[in-house]
Amino acid sequence: MNSNETVWQRIKADWAIRPVWMNLIFYFCLYMTFIYMPFDMFYKPAANDHEIWFGFALTGWWAKATEPLHWMIYAAGAYGFAGMKRWMWPWAAVYAAQVVIAMVVWNLVNPRGGGVTSGLIAGAIFMLPLVALIRARARFTN
Repeated sequence: MNSNETVWQRIKADWAIRPVWMNLIFYFCLYMTFIYMPFDMFYKPAANDHEIWFGFALTGWWAKATEPLHWMIYAAGAYGFAGMKRWMWPWAAVYAAQVVIAMVVWNLVNPRGGGVTSGLIAGAIFMLPLVALIRARARFTN
């Protein structure tokens, strides 16, 4: 990188590496890694904690105990998308599949869920990035 480049030029160059939809996932991973998960782990009281795995809600200390796993997943995603690492395919899609399952299951089993229709709609929405990640194998080249 040229030391005379402005921050804006570096950001534009970074955005050019990935398609827009993948940049959104990448920057979401960065946000979760550096802003939300540290807040969730170190500031939020265990009594207020919720983690969702495959659609099932963990609360309290059970949620707190699984936060490091979520943090590692987001950090790995941020690192993998930043360098377009080969190992990201198929693992990004595998995690996205877990999110699709979670969206459907949560709506079916959680009292705050919206039922079958909401679950199918949420699952269908999150199928879009899942299919895109499955089809993106050639983009992960490093």
